[in-house]
Amino acid sequence: MALALPNPLPSSLLLLLLMMACSTSAQTYRNQSLGSSLTAQDGGSSWASPSGDFSFGFQRIGNGGYLLAIWFSQIPEKTIVWAANRNNLVPRGSKVELTTDGQFVLNDPEGKEIWRANITRSGVAYAAMLDSGNLVLATQNSVYLWESFNLPTDTILPTNTIGRLGKLVARYSETNYSNGRFQFSLKSDGNLVLQTRDVILDTANSEYWSSETAGSGFQVVFNESGSIYVAAVNGSIKMISSNAVSMQDFYQRAILEYDGVFRHYVYPRRLNISNSTSSPLAWTPLSPFIPSNICTDTSERIGSGACGFNSYCQLGDNQRPRCLCPEGYAYIDPDDVWKGCKANFIQQSCNESLPEKDLFYLHTMLETNWPESDYEHSEGQTEDWCRNACLGDCFCAAAIYADDGVCWKKKFPLSNGRKDPKQGGKALIKIRKDDSTFKPSDADSKKKDRSTLILIGSVLLSSSVFFNILLLLAAFLAVFRFDYFKPKVVQRYPVMPGMNLRSFTYEELKKATDGFKEELGHGAFATVFKGALESDHGKPVAVKKLNNIVTQGDLEFKAEVSAIGRTNHKNLVQLLGFSNEGQHRLIVYEFMSRGSLANFLFGGSRPNWYQRIQIAFGTARGLLYLHEECSTQIIHCDIKPQNILLDDSLTPRISDFGLAKLLKTDQTRTMTGIRGTKGYVAPEWFRNMPVTVKVDVYSFGILLLEIICCRKSFEADVQNEDQMILADWVYDCYKERKLDLLLGNDEEAMSDMKRVERYVMIAIWCIQEDPSLRPTMKKVIQMMEGAVEVPVPPDPSSFNRSI
Repeated sequence: MALALPNPLPSSLLLLLLMMACSTSAQTYRNQSLGSSLTAQDGGSSWASPSGDFSFGFQRIGNGGYLLAIWFSQIPEKTIVWAANRNNLVPRGSKVELTTDGQFVLNDPEGKEIWRANITRSGVAYAAMLDSGNLVLATQNSVYLWESFNLPTDTILPTNTIGRLGKLVARYSETNYSNGRFQFSLKSDGNLVLQTRDVILDTANSEYWSSETAGSGFQVVFNESGSIYVAAVNGSIKMISSNAVSMQDFYQRAILEYDGVFRHYVYPRRLNISNSTSSPLAWTPLSPFIPSNICTDTSERIGSGACGFNSYCQLGDNQRPRCLCPEGYAYIDPDDVWKGCKANFIQQSCNESLPEKDLFYLHTMLETNWPESDYEHSEGQTEDWCRNACLGDCFCAAAIYADDGVCWKKKFPLSNGRKDPKQGGKALIKIRKDDSTFKPSDADSKKKDRSTLILIGSVLLSSSVFFNILLLLAAFLAVFRFDYFKPKVVQRYPVMPGMNLRSFTYEELKKATDGFKEELGHGAFATVFKGALESDHGKPVAVKKLNNIVTQGDLEFKAEVSAIGRTNHKNLVQLLGFSNEGQHRLIVYEFMSRGSLANFLFGGSRPNWYQRIQIAFGTARGLLYLHEECSTQIIHCDIKPQNILLDDSLTPRISDFGLAKLLKTDQTRTMTGIRGTKGYVAPEWFRNMPVTVKVDVYSFGILLLEIICCRKSFEADVQNEDQMILADWVYDCYKERKLDLLLGNDEEAMSDMKRVERYVMIAIWCIQEDPSLRPTMKKVIQMMEGAVEVPVPPDPSSFNRSI
């Protein structure tokens, strides 16, 4: 007799109902209701997914602010896969809240909105962190109105898809989560591409990899089996990464990393790992890497390539690119190697009357190139010809000599640099001999030096002069021994540690200036006196007595003076020392015998055109050093002819740099008495806009016009009132092509009208009302030298015409 099986329906239905009840209970527990919030703080709470694999909340980034993010919470690395405020870290105490009216908003501690989820429909009932790594905002019926999977940052996870016009944007660096220099994008035509980006404009530049699916692709898919592919409209697929990966055994993520490479990673789940601890758990990249060689695959006409300008890219371990500086160059920011490199020397002048060819040498680098920096090439040449051609060309920053006899000249800045065995040929990097810390190691140079020494020695030994030299040497040694064994005199003036700055007493400087008797000049915040240092054989100095200074302590004052003292450039006035006693704070500079540029330009007879050109160049180079090349960036804030001093050889020296931080804020905003005219003050001073290095560029533009025209920026006593404001008059003459009216009877300048026009155009660019339109000082120098073309400038502004 067969046993009758019970009807299976009731038990199955019971099991199904039980599962639904459990599921509903768990989901309710994980849902975050309206009014829920999280606060940015160390050790703060987070919203976890049901399995605990993912969490949503705040993560502190280094020693800085907090990132509102999603991360893998079961692994020690807490790897971040999504971020809301990647470009704007928030401080401790910031809060993200699902408001009672269904909005999802991040505010800082003062209540300022930092980020908001873009929800186009009403009806949000709860938020939930899902086990897929997707954060959702849903209705009561679990319809998703917003989800993080639709707005990926730099990472995609299994089950995540990207549609047309969707993209990933790499972070800036390993520890900086803000938008970086590369993006992964499915274009509107269905082609998946990797592109370089202009970080400032937040736009794409050129493509350096393509899936070649234009016209067919419509979606990027990352499935649970570990495959990443472009799905086509007709159902076919273009595989990007095919790896058989078990979701039960491994976590997965695919990321466009800060170096521009798209990589697929896996991480073992702890529950399925043996007890062996011989190899620590870690994220492991799977092949392929896309592209296979980021250094050689990126080459763009606009932009720097894989690394910054003047650097070169070389693959290191795990195909990670390394950004390196060639000899003669150093990182602009050692903490941010992607910014590129700067020259450690003054670049070659294009002044034909002062040829500098012999002041430079070429350093050889094999298998290195900077494509897209070419401006000239010659075929069928020898390497010696190529070397001489570059050394004799002031525009040539480097040359590439190929084995087939082709010589390529490279302009500054160098871009798309790479070092790779496939490059072939050799790079010849131009470096100044005296200013660079790197010296030529060429064997021929050493051989030549040895030959010269032998020749000199032979001549000396063959004449009686040799014996006279021996007698002088013996006398010198006797004096040296006597001086060496004398009791040493204690240094009269203390020296600031690590620097050659003397710390004077107030009485010592009072005596040096004969009771502050001979005044050299004065302004709203300081008076300058001539003095002589008794301890330095009566060396003349300029002693600046600060009248209005920020009420700061000794340490702060010394820190600011130290920053000024660390500057060292031939176009800056050298700081010699300081005095800091109570309310007496003085700064001691070297004395400039030729006075100020104001006296030179406006003192009587018109200086010759060549001297004015050199003064303009030198002033520009000094400002470039302050803005980009010294250890601490310095904004001068008061560039004008009175602050440009001249030494015996008429070399311009910028003075008063670095003093802005020592002065009261209201003083730095009233450094000129001419507020209603086009003086030297940039318009942003009057608009409470952020003050950047562009305020100095504006002032330099006005100064350049004064140098060209040998007249002040504002002159009320003129016959034609249209000429009262120099900048207005110059622009009118430029538009009407009557620049000769600016030069008076200056025959030297009249014979160099192309340069005059170029300088006028540069000055007009410098005095643009919008600071973003003004060039950097580096660009100014390149335009002045003729290395960069000067575009036609617009009307500088109407701002100052109406005030």
